[in-house]
Amino acid sequence: MTKKQRAAFCVEALEKEYPDALCSLNASNPLELLIATRLSAQCTDERVNKVTPALFSKYPALESYCEADEKDIEKIIFSCGFYRQKASDIKGLAIKIRDEFGGKVPDSIEKLTSLPGIGRKTANLIMGDVYGKPAIVADTHLIRITNLLGLVNTKDPKKVELELKNIIAPEKSNDFCHRAVLHGRAVCIARRPQCDKCCMAEWCKNRK
Repeated sequence: MTKKQRAAFCVEALEKEYPDALCSLNASNPLELLIATRLSAQCTDERVNKVTPALFSKYPALESYCEADEKDIEKIIFSCGFYRQKASDIKGLAIKIRDEFGGKVPDSIEKLTSLPGIGRKTANLIMGDVYGKPAIVADTHLIRITNLLGLVNTKDPKKVELELKNIIAPEKSNDFCHRAVLHGRAVCIARRPQCDKCCMAEWCKNRK
């Protein structure tokens, strides 16, 4: 069985197991999703979702972030960790979006990764969830699970992204990533995978 065939079986299995492939970060517009994803670095989505209501309420529009006092942002996002850098990035990306991208969250990987604090993982999330384009969000769950499945053999996020793009149908890629996160939290848990409950065990190279 080729990697592409195994990937197709895994995609189908996850579709049946997790019909709703939803991002676990709460956001009501592209800017909020961009900011929430930046906050999620080295932080759980659960924690971010507890912090963002206050942040989004106080700063409801792009211009409000551009004019914000970074110290105030720091106070709100403190519990997310690395709060000084994240506050600086949030204000910086807002200013760049206003000044260089006409006030709109950009729609290409290259432009998104030019924003302060935005890497390929976040850029791919925006491309998939906001603009509906094929995307591979190489987060820790996806990297771990696809290595266990034998779909990739690298821990490097960019290499995982590029290799999976070659074997997963473009129209399935974004939802596959969301479902892999759900599966990683519920079943294929790091250090204690529940292989007896795994919908992809049949095709897993490392099932126990």
